[in-house]
Amino acid sequence: MQSSNHRLRDMEQHHPLLSAGADVETGSLAAGVMVGGPHVGHTAGNRTLWFIQDSCGMVCATMTWFLVLYAEFVVNFVMLLPAKNFWYSLLNGATFNSLAVLALASHLRTMLTDPGAVPKGNATKEYMESLQLKPGEVIYKCPKCCSIKPERAHHCSICKRCIRKMDHHCPWVNNCVGEKNQRFFVLFTMYIALISAYALGLSGMHFFTCIKLQWNECSEFSPGVSVLLLIFLCLEAILFLTFTAVMFGTQIHSICNDETEIERLKNEKPTWERRMRWDGMKAVFGGSPSLLWCNPFTGLRLRRLMLLTHGRRGGSEFSV
Repeated sequence: MQSSNHRLRDMEQHHPLLSAGADVETGSLAAGVMVGGPHVGHTAGNRTLWFIQDSCGMVCATMTWFLVLYAEFVVNFVMLLPAKNFWYSLLNGATFNSLAVLALASHLRTMLTDPGAVPKGNATKEYMESLQLKPGEVIYKCPKCCSIKPERAHHCSICKRCIRKMDHHCPWVNNCVGEKNQRFFVLFTMYIALISAYALGLSGMHFFTCIKLQWNECSEFSPGVSVLLLIFLCLEAILFLTFTAVMFGTQIHSICNDETEIERLKNEKPTWERRMRWDGMKAVFGGSPSLLWCNPFTGLRLRRLMLLTHGRRGGSEFSV
C-alpha cells in the first residue's frame, strides 16, 4: 500500500491497514502495550505481569526449579550437614546456596520480564502518521500480530508477539530471550553452570571421603540411597554444566558481536551500527563493568511486585 508520504510492506503477505476503530485481535492486552519498566507494563490503565501461558514452557520451567532444588537437597542433607567439619559445611553451604538463589532469581527475572514485545495492533493510520516518515521511507508490518515491525524484531509463534532483538525462544525459561531480558538469561546460564561445577566438586570430595571412611559415617542415609542420590546429582550436574556453559559462551559471543542467534542463522547483513565487545556488553548489562552486572535483583521494585499479586488472566500474559 502506498501513500504520498510512505510505503508499508507486509513481511509475509499483503494485508490492509487497520482502520482507526478496528478491533485488535482478541486475547491481546488491549493494544498489547508493555511499557514502563523491564517487567511491568501499563495496559488500559492497569499494570501487567509478563507471563507466557505455554504448557511446554511451564513444564520445562517447573523441571528447572525441581532439579535445582534437588541439587540443594543432596548437597545440604547428604553431603554437608552430616560432615564432621563445621567450617567446611558452613562455608560450602553458604556458597552453594547463595549461587542457587542467584540462579533461581535470574530464572524468574528472565521468565517474568517482557523481552521487548512490540505493541500489538499498532499498524493504524493514526499511528503511522504520528511517525512523521520521510517520503519514500519503507516500514514493515507483521501480518501475524498486526504491528509495525522495528528493525531487528522477529515474530515468535509461541509468545504471539514481535520481539525486539529476539535471540531465541527458550522453553526452560518459558519466554523469549530478547532486548530487555537477555541480561538475566546470561546470568541464569552462568549461575547454573557454577552450581553444577560446584556440585560436581563436592560430590567428588564426598565420594573420596566416604571411600576412606565407612559409608554409614558419611551420611544419615543408607549407603545404597546415598550412592544413588549422588550418581543422579552428578549426571544432572554434567548435563547442565555442558548445556549452560555452551549457552553462556554463545550468548557472550553474540553480545560482543552485536548479533542475535536468529540473525546469525539467517545470515542477515547488519543495517545497524554494531556495538562491538565492551560497548555491546554495556548496552546489555548497563553502565560500566561492576559487580552489579552479576546481580539479578538490580532494578527490582518490591513495592511494584506486591501490587502484582492480585489480578486476572488476559491473552498470553497475566494482566493485573
